[in-house]
Amino acid sequence: MASEKESGDLDSPALAMGEQVNDQPGEKPGKRRWSSGVAEEDRNKPVYCVTDVPPWYLCIILAFQHYLTAFGGIIAIPLILSEGLCLQHDSLTQGRLINSIFFVCGISTLMQVTFGIRLPILQGGTFALVTPTMAMLSTPEWKCPAWTLNASLVNTSSPVFIEVWQTRLRAVQGSIMLASLLQILLGFSGLIGFLMRFIGPLTIAPTVSLIGLSLYDAAGAKAGSHWGIAAMTTVLIILFSQYLRLIPVPVPAYSKVKKLHTSKLFIFQIMPILLGIAVSWLICYLLTICDVLPSDPAQYGYLARTDVMGNAINNASWFNLPYPGQWGMPTVSLAGVLGITAGIICSMAESVGDYHACARLSGAPPPPKHAISRGIGVEGLGSLVAGAFGTGNGTTSFSENVAALGITRVGSRTVILLSGVFMILLGMLGKFGAIFTTIPTPVIGGMFLVMFGVITAAGISNLQSTDMNSSRNVFVFGFSLFSAIAIPNWIRKNPDFLDTGVKEVDQVLHVLLTTHMFIGGFFGFVLDNTAPGTKRERGLLTWDKVDPEDSNTLETEEVYDLPFGITSFLSSRSWARYIPFCPWRGHKSRTSEDNNMLQSYRTRINDESVL
Repeated sequence: MASEKESGDLDSPALAMGEQVNDQPGEKPGKRRWSSGVAEEDRNKPVYCVTDVPPWYLCIILAFQHYLTAFGGIIAIPLILSEGLCLQHDSLTQGRLINSIFFVCGISTLMQVTFGIRLPILQGGTFALVTPTMAMLSTPEWKCPAWTLNASLVNTSSPVFIEVWQTRLRAVQGSIMLASLLQILLGFSGLIGFLMRFIGPLTIAPTVSLIGLSLYDAAGAKAGSHWGIAAMTTVLIILFSQYLRLIPVPVPAYSKVKKLHTSKLFIFQIMPILLGIAVSWLICYLLTICDVLPSDPAQYGYLARTDVMGNAINNASWFNLPYPGQWGMPTVSLAGVLGITAGIICSMAESVGDYHACARLSGAPPPPKHAISRGIGVEGLGSLVAGAFGTGNGTTSFSENVAALGITRVGSRTVILLSGVFMILLGMLGKFGAIFTTIPTPVIGGMFLVMFGVITAAGISNLQSTDMNSSRNVFVFGFSLFSAIAIPNWIRKNPDFLDTGVKEVDQVLHVLLTTHMFIGGFFGFVLDNTAPGTKRERGLLTWDKVDPEDSNTLETEEVYDLPFGITSFLSSRSWARYIPFCPWRGHKSRTSEDNNMLQSYRTRINDESVL
């Protein structure tokens, strides 16, 4: 591995990007051949570990790849929120929201990799906050006026219209900022470790699944604007991600030995969503300029045109620097705070799982408690910054990019740092955000059908560590999931039922009881922690188990140290041991000594078995 890194040959990155991953064919001639059990073990080890720095050109390629991997998930969030914020017909503001969320995700990524968990884990928007935010905006107080739904009646420069959407966005801002303080407290105080004792697969599974299931209406409405285009987008994404993912595509490459040549890259596996959107977008553009699609807004299929947003790109500025309070002074809604807090708790549980997966894939040891506490705390700071900048969302670890580490086998945090820089730079280009507001509505709907389906399945996949032959577990999951669909649906159809006489209480109850993931997570949490069941039955043994043979650990626990000599400074301070998020040398020395004793014991046992 070392010789491949030092040579600077782009063939190594090409292999890292797919040619020797899992069951993928295509061994390069002249490279080390994989054989026997040792070969299988080496195959799963990262080419570049956490502290390794790949060649500069490879860093750029892989950083941009991570950006493209997160692209679909990040851009979907402001497009969903625009409906609740009454911004369906304001492409310029939608573009600014897109710029803002990319800018803040870049800042959060730099904070997380530098001072947080210090693993190569990219930060993006979180769908866990979309559901409670939309529930908040669906209350009678924040429901969009009827005239904002009619494009012919909306004047985007009108002070009345600006006040309509800014008032709602400021309320969302304040709620996210206040709720993020809980995440900061749970992280930096170390309470996240105590909280995770009570959150198992039967709590996470319904909560995460309902993030996707609760958005079925938004996906159906957008796809229904032109089912043909939506179906085409869905089929393309499925084709690229499932059927063509093992098909290598020749791309230009350069090495000192071979000079300019071609190398194989599994491009369909890396960015299927982006490719599916791009192809459908291009087809819609061709159909628009050929006037195949109807030009009358009243006709079915009009929203498939790419010129619906008019001159969004021409009207957008070239440079746009997002800043805190750009929509005005944030306000606070108690109902919004409680609903978003439920989403943040779900996001924290997901992130802890992402930390362990990222460590395993990047060759780092399992993250210690101080690193996890710091990571969750920094994620809270990221959500606080996102609220201040007015993205309408928070930030969290992006699971898609953790999975990308397994494809590329490049776990260098330098690559993720560069990805954060890309997001910041592109977030300042006003026309960049405006470009994506021209994506036709049915194309977005087709993407949603796939994306929300995958989120739903990802939630259900948490049940694999539980005993689903147990009637207890079947009851807990089934009741939590079904109740979380039935209750919000009934409350929305009977909004007058919640009438306590106190406006604030009614708002809180409405938001909580129409937030699917809150109800599902609440029932799952209560039933799983009160109904009798063994740890093995509940999946807690597998949930907490870390297999050292499967971790491919090539680094020491020092990868989680704070940068710029901060850990060295704290090592001479006895009080540092009492700060939950600070690494302490005394603890690490004992850990290293224990590891050395364990390794010596294993070596002695192996020697005796050989003799």
